[in-house]
Amino acid sequence: MKVRADILRTYQSLHTWTGITSSLLLFIGFFAGALTMFAPEIDRWATPSRHQMASIETERYDVLLDTVLQTHPKASDSVILHFDDALSPVSWYEQGSPRGLRLDDIRWHGTLDENDQLITELVPVNSLSALLDMLHRTAGIGGEVGHTQAGVYILGIAAGLYFLALVSGVIFLLPTLVKRFMAVRAQGERKRFWLDGHNLLGIASLPFHIVIALTVCVFAFHDILYGTLAQVYGDKPLFPRNAPSKIERNIADLPKVSELVALAESHAPGYQVAQIKLSNLNKPSAFATIDVVNEGEIARGALNDFIFINPYTLEIVSSSVAHPEQTVWARIVSSFFGLHFGSYGGDLVRWAYFLMGLAGACLFYSGNILWLEKRRQKGIQQRRAYRIMGALTVGVSLGSLMGIAAVFASNKWLTLAPVNINHAYMFVYYASFSCVMISAFVYGPAKTAINSLKLLAMFCVLIPVTSVLASLVPALSLWTPNSLGALMIEVIALVFATVFWWMSGYVKRRAMVNEPGSIWYIETSDAIRSELSVKHS
Repeated sequence: MKVRADILRTYQSLHTWTGITSSLLLFIGFFAGALTMFAPEIDRWATPSRHQMASIETERYDVLLDTVLQTHPKASDSVILHFDDALSPVSWYEQGSPRGLRLDDIRWHGTLDENDQLITELVPVNSLSALLDMLHRTAGIGGEVGHTQAGVYILGIAAGLYFLALVSGVIFLLPTLVKRFMAVRAQGERKRFWLDGHNLLGIASLPFHIVIALTVCVFAFHDILYGTLAQVYGDKPLFPRNAPSKIERNIADLPKVSELVALAESHAPGYQVAQIKLSNLNKPSAFATIDVVNEGEIARGALNDFIFINPYTLEIVSSSVAHPEQTVWARIVSSFFGLHFGSYGGDLVRWAYFLMGLAGACLFYSGNILWLEKRRQKGIQQRRAYRIMGALTVGVSLGSLMGIAAVFASNKWLTLAPVNINHAYMFVYYASFSCVMISAFVYGPAKTAINSLKLLAMFCVLIPVTSVLASLVPALSLWTPNSLGALMIEVIALVFATVFWWMSGYVKRRAMVNEPGSIWYIETSDAIRSELSVKHS
């Protein structure tokens, strides 16, 4: 396909500058987002199994809820019934709430013994997966604008640039798309390899990237969008709501849990009830949120669909479950959310999204490497922009990986110290990230990359080694994985460790033979240099 040269240059410039200005933020968002595909497994892995109480039979939930509400009146504000055997049957917050990331939340866990006596335990909430989700949505940028985290808006702007980069990149590639699509030239100049790899990743996963870019923009700016639409709708509400009830509520009138479950199963045939959250039970605004799961359907939420009901009248207020009465607009919105979250198709789709998330991070990293390779001048002297972008590329990408790996590696050991573990997570992440960033500017990208990759590998190895120590030395009060999902986290950590260690050696060998002036150059003796035959970039 022929396209005029001036048009190609315009789209090439647009692709380059939109990509380079958004890529590092998106790297963090994509890598953390890939990990959040397994958020439930991560929380179970990070939490001592002794903090989860024994499951009970479904028919005993009525007794359990009645007992909790009678003995712990605070639970009427917000109590959650869990129907997953890996979780405590009931929980409620002594401090904090289920919404958002807070660092000092404390939650009661409860179950029944053989004589239907309530057993409870007060447990600090482990927010490891919430920290990953925060990084995914904000790239770790702090501060708030109104009631929204500032990083959400910044990542929304980055997603808009990302969409422009995708469109301009496809137009720029059109003339050579068929010829270059599957060609990865490992021989010749290194920038050819990075260019071919970048194009292959981008084109192969283009639909996924378009969906992610558009949905992130909507998530970030939906309040502004609704505000704009309000100018059209005027006083007419965009989403009509029922008038608030003024009926006083008494917990004694609350229907049985079995009735709530039966209502959910009747409304959503084929779905399973995962949990029921009851809120404001003593107030006119009492409501229940029933989370339901069906891996054969696209879910509105990250893990499940929702049915919102009045827990006293059993009236269904709204539902995200696919059913014949659902409007076309509601189906479109649900599909849009589901395509972003990967909440369909079960474990197969979760693994696919995990791999595509990692591939997306590689796409952004390779884009920066291409920018650097094209702007490197002959000789030792290089432009300031080249040096700064080289340090930022290594500092931000490896800094975020280092922070996440350090949090995972230190998780179980932090529980041995008298500290708030969520505060400790934040300190470990930002301290690790800052160290790599400072190192990239002080010691250069090459030395930082080599040492950081080795340290990353060691952090990843420490994750399963800690579990081995836990099984060999029970007195340490550590714990081992208690499910296949938790075990897979440690297996994946070993895979990452192998890859990072290999990459460290590869970067070191190349840095020794690179040209002086390259950010990837390390000065070494001629004897060592002569033994290396790697072609410099």
